[in-house]
Amino acid sequence: MFHIIPAIDLIEGKCVRLTQGDYGQKTIYNENPLEVAKQFEDAGLTRLHLVDLDGAKAKKVINWKVLERIATQTQLHIDFGGGVQSDDDLRIVFDSGAKQVTGGSIAVKNPALFETWLSQYGGDKMILGADARNERVAVSGWEEGTGLWVYDFVQQWVEKGAKYTISTDVAKDGLLQGPSFDLYKNLQEHCPELNIIASGGVSNIGDIERLAEMNLFGVIVGKAIYEGRVTLAELTRWVA
Repeated sequence: MFHIIPAIDLIEGKCVRLTQGDYGQKTIYNENPLEVAKQFEDAGLTRLHLVDLDGAKAKKVINWKVLERIATQTQLHIDFGGGVQSDDDLRIVFDSGAKQVTGGSIAVKNPALFETWLSQYGGDKMILGADARNERVAVSGWEEGTGLWVYDFVQQWVEKGAKYTISTDVAKDGLLQGPSFDLYKNLQEHCPELNIIASGGVSNIGDIERLAEMNLFGVIVGKAIYEGRVTLAELTRWVA
């Protein structure tokens, strides 16, 4: 089954989108993220990708109360990312109702801790964030590049128990110019058993159809929904 996962990105408790991860290129779409989440749920969608952009910048979880509100007032399966850098952060996020937590920067900067979380909580609860610019891993809300080749990076975590990855091509994100199909195809070839979630660049329903045909686990859709390029009604065909 192919999963449609709408995204809500948070700054100061509001639903926003950045372009290419640039905090200077911010659009506020709704001041009430719970309202947005309920619209997704009403359309029949069952999952939500919730990103704490304040947290990504501050390197600690900031918007956990928004997570708690959405988790208690909807039935959405929420994966949460952004600023989860410590055991306390992780505990707060799970206690606030997240079903899965995405760790990207932490897997690069403190791999021992992320490995501990993988063994403690399991590969079904922890999602590896593998964001890339020119096939090299990018971290800290994409503000920092690394020399790590994304395929090697993901493969080493699969060997340590990772079952899911969310991978964004930073160069594509927020531009509505189409996803990085080659990135996902290469990831599949390197890690055929991995549940790959595509993220970034979706511009129309055709992009989503093409990703669905690739047998990925799912796709995160954000800006395309908010800008009206893809309607919630169009997405219901993938709802079980």
